[in-house]
Amino acid sequence: MLPIQDEIRAHRFPFVNYSLIALNIIVFILELMAGPKLEAALYEIALIPANVTAGFDLGDMKAIFTSMFLHAGLSHLLGNMLYLWIFGDNVEDRLGHFWYFVFYLAGGIMAAFAHVALNPNSVIPTVGASGAIAAVLGAYLILFPQVKVLTFVPIGFFLRLTLLPASLLLGFWFVLQLFNGLLTLGLADMGGTAFWAHIGGFVFGVLIGWLCNKKSLGRKVSSWADAD
Repeated sequence: MLPIQDEIRAHRFPFVNYSLIALNIIVFILELMAGPKLEAALYEIALIPANVTAGFDLGDMKAIFTSMFLHAGLSHLLGNMLYLWIFGDNVEDRLGHFWYFVFYLAGGIMAAFAHVALNPNSVIPTVGASGAIAAVLGAYLILFPQVKVLTFVPIGFFLRLTLLPASLLLGFWFVLQLFNGLLTLGLADMGGTAFWAHIGGFVFGVLIGWLCNKKSLGRKVSSWADAD
């Protein structure tokens, strides 16, 4: 399934979300400009689980951050940015600009640690914003479960454009990541999709979304009590 847009617009201009998209695109252009030099540089700026488990240091923390803005190809970049474009603005609207930025980075960190925990001996460089974006999806699922998302749904050999509730679309996405992640358990890391980074980021986003809803409910109860 391929989402196209959701049915609600943010009340505030999502400049943090747009800035993150722009930064990812700029970094990808720099990757293309680097050419053959990039492959050697990846071992310094990409997340390598075995380096983290061998002894975590400042260089590994730097690699966790830089890896969030690197992509393995144009399709990798476009897929990630599409999801961030659709779902990030409303999460930023709910959390506020500053806390959305903090949440995005924290989601990427949690995703990285989840990937390391399930692939501790991997020496394959891991790149991509998908872990942080998975956190955005998890938060969106909790904060906007009933919002409809215009989505291309495969039916046989054709794609049908239909409105799906976010709970169904994102719930299906998570189940797919979990299924594929479980299939990789016990297997040597051969690269490809970092399913456990997606899972870790998504679960973190769900937790933050739940805490955000709980805080909002607490404020409503307090306002009702004051009114009485």
